[in-house]
Amino acid sequence: MGLLDTIFGRSKPVRPDLDRLFALPAAALTLEAGTGYIPTGAGSVCFAGVEGGAFTRLKEDVRELLDVDERLGATPVAFSQDAYGYTWLAARRPADDLITLVNDLHGVNSLLEEAGFGPQLLCSLTVFRAEGTEGGAAPRGHDLALVYLYKRGTFYPFAPRSDGTESRDNTLELQVRGLLAGDLAMEPDLERWFPVWGAPGLGEADRY
Repeated sequence: MGLLDTIFGRSKPVRPDLDRLFALPAAALTLEAGTGYIPTGAGSVCFAGVEGGAFTRLKEDVRELLDVDERLGATPVAFSQDAYGYTWLAARRPADDLITLVNDLHGVNSLLEEAGFGPQLLCSLTVFRAEGTEGGAAPRGHDLALVYLYKRGTFYPFAPRSDGTESRDNTLELQVRGLLAGDLAMEPDLERWFPVWGAPGLGEADRY
């Protein structure tokens, strides 16, 4: 940091630590033991501002990276845009293969970063679903996402209510934050716990 940065209180941005994603499988065990939520096999990466030929090349690179071949029965990755114009890349793996899903998310983030799209990366998320076990935090079928903020290198829980409204279970989110504080770098600023309504994998009936 230079002298002027010190005087004016500026700080250089911290390079995102994508390896923090690899802590998710261990955190998933803690989450299941404490709340009854288990992985669904759904995950996604959200980014902005990639269009045209660059977007076409990106899709090809992602499919090659994840070795997607529908002829071999692989589940294809899917690209979609939400109501705010952000692009989502959805990846799916078997529910009991969270490690491979995390590797996919890490690889996609790294690919975008290396291609110069780091500034466009927003977040990644993995989806969990309540099994309705005794002592569980929510009834069976309720979804919860663990969201990784790319530019912050931190995680936060997002728990949309299952009543069809855009409302959140804040009590559950705070419970999960406390539960996973020893496993993940949790985002301390609650104002950065942005809602991700309509994110791929949330609220979908089938498990992958």
